[in-house]
Amino acid sequence: MQNKISLKEKIGYGFGDMASSMFWKLFGMYLLFFYTDVMGIAAAAVGTMFLITRIWDTLFDPVVGIMTDRTHSRWGKFRPYILYMAIPFGVIGVLTFTTPSFTGSGKLVYAYITYSLMMMIYSLINVPYASLLGVISPNTKERNTLASFRMSFAFAGSFIALALLEPMVNTFSKSMNLQTSWQLAVAVIAVMCVLLFLLCFAWVKERVQPIKEEQTSLREDLRDLAQNRPWWILLGAGIAALIFNSIRDGATLYYFKYYVTTTSAFSIGDMQIPYSTLYLMVGQGANIIGVIIASPIANKFGKKNTYLSAMLVSSVLSILFYWLGKDQLTLIFTFQLLISICAGLIFPLLWSMYADIADYSEWKTGRRATGLIFSSSSMSQKFGWTIGGALTGWLLSAFGFQANAVQGESAQTGIVLMLSILPAVGSILSIVFIALYPLSEAKITGITNDLADRRKKSQHENSIETSAAG
Repeated sequence: MQNKISLKEKIGYGFGDMASSMFWKLFGMYLLFFYTDVMGIAAAAVGTMFLITRIWDTLFDPVVGIMTDRTHSRWGKFRPYILYMAIPFGVIGVLTFTTPSFTGSGKLVYAYITYSLMMMIYSLINVPYASLLGVISPNTKERNTLASFRMSFAFAGSFIALALLEPMVNTFSKSMNLQTSWQLAVAVIAVMCVLLFLLCFAWVKERVQPIKEEQTSLREDLRDLAQNRPWWILLGAGIAALIFNSIRDGATLYYFKYYVTTTSAFSIGDMQIPYSTLYLMVGQGANIIGVIIASPIANKFGKKNTYLSAMLVSSVLSILFYWLGKDQLTLIFTFQLLISICAGLIFPLLWSMYADIADYSEWKTGRRATGLIFSSSSMSQKFGWTIGGALTGWLLSAFGFQANAVQGESAQTGIVLMLSILPAVGSILSIVFIALYPLSEAKITGITNDLADRRKKSQHENSIETSAAG
């Protein structure tokens, strides 16, 4: 079996998460703000909507994982979903950022429907995409590299989306209303996403096949998953890490609009670049640095040790962020840089560890359920984002936030807490979970070698049976 993956295929794999992350970042950074300050929905109502719609979406991910494990096509198990869901992904994404001419309750219903559809489409393309990491190569170091490519392109996509969105909205709003400006700006990004998904489909191949291609029952798959201790640990770590990220992301625009209050950082021609955009771009650039250094550091010191160290540093820095004054912009941006490098380090490690868990599960049970296991990674991502997103809306309301108004002391303090101490709680929980993770590099290497031997033996037996039948 080929273990060396070409640069073109690594780039193609990266394109898939580049596309996903453009919209993921728009949802995480801008959607709450869009609903409250552009569409005019109350923050508490948006928080509740996020909770309800994302719980359903989170539960939908394992359904997609089960579907993909049972898919058979000339393109493999997972690639067909990338091909067929690419265009719906772009179309529904634009509709999500479209403001209908409805009353307040009508707008909320519209938000429920479009956002729910968007998250289902996201699952139908992103769960199969994530599962590809488990079938492109069986080599754990190659997977670390693929995961780093994936996350590098993911953060690059986020960087591009964040760099373009607000400046495009500001530019378009000079000749049209604000709601249409948002819709058109998101449409530009949606076209880019569709093209990137199609390139991912075309350039990536599925290679790793189960030792036995047999139809297992759903009960067996779920029982195997429920008894997989490393999976439970990684699920908890992923949820906690996403709570950390989603609260920080969701509060950023409010932090600069209502606390720092300094607006334009600089301009490029007629295009104004707000401080919030610059802050988010610094974060994405730092995330990319973290992703790039994740693979060599993890290959030397181990995934677990690298993850623990990165989250410990981010926890300490996040707590210290609380005491930064609104006029200390240099320190604010420096802390964003350092925290984001640490955040960038952990996510390729999480994805690579899920691939290891798929091998561990097959090694223990003799059955491979890559799609189901990787759907859990998406599920943890969505569930952490669900809790973080709902908390962001509820906390804003609890602190007395009012959209497009001067905020009181309680609201301003709350917004600062949401960039510092509150997300640090999530990162500390993630540390606790990963400290319990049992799969060392040595154990995974042994599992990989044993599975390779089993595959050779199975192929040999199949060859003998074929010859006898002939």
